[in-house]
Amino acid sequence: MSLSNTRALPANATSNSNRKFLTFIALVALADLLLFDRAPGLNLFLFANIIAVNLLISSRRRQSIPKVAAFLLLCLVASAPLVEAASWMGMTIGLLGLCLISLGVSGLIPRQWIRLPPVLLRFLVDVPTRPFRSASYRWLHRLRKPSPRGVRHHLRGWIIPLVFAAGFLALFAAANPLIDKTLHRIDLTFLLQLLDAWRIGFWLVVAASLSLLLHPRLRQRRSRRGEVPDIVTRTEDLLFGHDALLRSLLVFNALFAVQTLLDLTYLWGGASLPDGMSHAEYAHRGAYPLMLTAILAAIFVLAAMHRGGPGDRSPLLRGLVLLWIAQNILLCFSSILRLDLYVEVYSLTELRVAAGIWMGLVAIGLFLILLRILLHRSNEWLIALSSATLVVTLYAAALIDIPAFIARFNVTHSREISGEGVVLDLDYLSTLGPAVIPALDAYLASLPADGDVRRVREALQWQHIGRSRDWRSWTYRTARLDDYLKKMQLLQDETETKKTNG
Repeated sequence: MSLSNTRALPANATSNSNRKFLTFIALVALADLLLFDRAPGLNLFLFANIIAVNLLISSRRRQSIPKVAAFLLLCLVASAPLVEAASWMGMTIGLLGLCLISLGVSGLIPRQWIRLPPVLLRFLVDVPTRPFRSASYRWLHRLRKPSPRGVRHHLRGWIIPLVFAAGFLALFAAANPLIDKTLHRIDLTFLLQLLDAWRIGFWLVVAASLSLLLHPRLRQRRSRRGEVPDIVTRTEDLLFGHDALLRSLLVFNALFAVQTLLDLTYLWGGASLPDGMSHAEYAHRGAYPLMLTAILAAIFVLAAMHRGGPGDRSPLLRGLVLLWIAQNILLCFSSILRLDLYVEVYSLTELRVAAGIWMGLVAIGLFLILLRILLHRSNEWLIALSSATLVVTLYAAALIDIPAFIARFNVTHSREISGEGVVLDLDYLSTLGPAVIPALDAYLASLPADGDVRRVREALQWQHIGRSRDWRSWTYRTARLDDYLKKMQLLQDETETKKTNG
């Protein structure tokens, strides 16, 4: 029988708390070593995977070997685009992978995969308020409480000795010139570098991000009051009743049919347009507004076709909705064709690539809405599949060298090379960076006497040569360009040697 009423803390809780504290300090120091004042590259890939390993090590829950392997594989796959290039898309996918691992090791991943997007949303929505409840705040608060002999206990035990030792050392320096001279000879400039304002700000940002991953929390769901469903039901009956939906769908299908017939005639059929209007102008004016139309249509369908509502119960309304969605999907394809026609005439840009990807995503989203209605699935199912489509698209885009693709397309379709289109826009290509050098070489192979292109090419090559050579900034994309430039230099040297010998 115990003679004390004091409750003992479990040893594993103390051990876990110490592990997380040490992990936190070590990761902040490692971030300073790998990331601060360094160009992004391989360092991001390494840091993301090191964070994943430390999340597993410091986890309070015991993880099985298959789960550990799955989490590590997830992090490797999610961070793989960072090896190719340190793009914002790759960083987004890598951060998403770390969030999933953080939730997984804490037991917050739902069993059904379709519930994953809402859980991620609750985690991300809770982020802005977390600094007020962060782990660092709790650690500082616990310093005032009695705790077992852990890391914080030992740190607390050094406060008084260090403070008094510093005071005594200052007094001895004032009394003894030998000690004073010795202290003045110590170079403390490295401490001044550590106290740089930008560095401290970097530490704080990294510390805040790590505390969120080490201590994941989900925003609490609001409790639903009993009278809310009645209000919502009355509003839905008023706005999305059977008569309102029937009239809306009849009008919408008629309006969209007019637009669809015009596109089939002039865009797909190639009929001649009125005088003063080209197909490029027809395509350009309609691409973006039609996409907005499709997005608004998708919102209307989701609001109108809720489960148990008039649209869900009536076969006539369901048929009209399906017809309208089909017209919207055709509208998306028309927008993509419009963009393609415009690009053929006026060249390609990053914004137009993004617009094409977005149009494809909207078309897929509408198709998923169609499947949701036909298969009687929930909105949760629709959100999960749409989110997965978006993640896969971002992942693929992060692996593709989009600037190099744009440069190759513009060079191939330029007026100088193909005889059609517009003159090659060198000013725009120069903003895309050294990735366009192979495309410019292809241009110079056809027109070697173009001095402007040669000057831009040389400037971009010097920009590439002048980049950071630190191993932490290495990427596979820059390494490929290095190999390409070396091969081109060897070919050029061989050509000059043959000319000299000849």
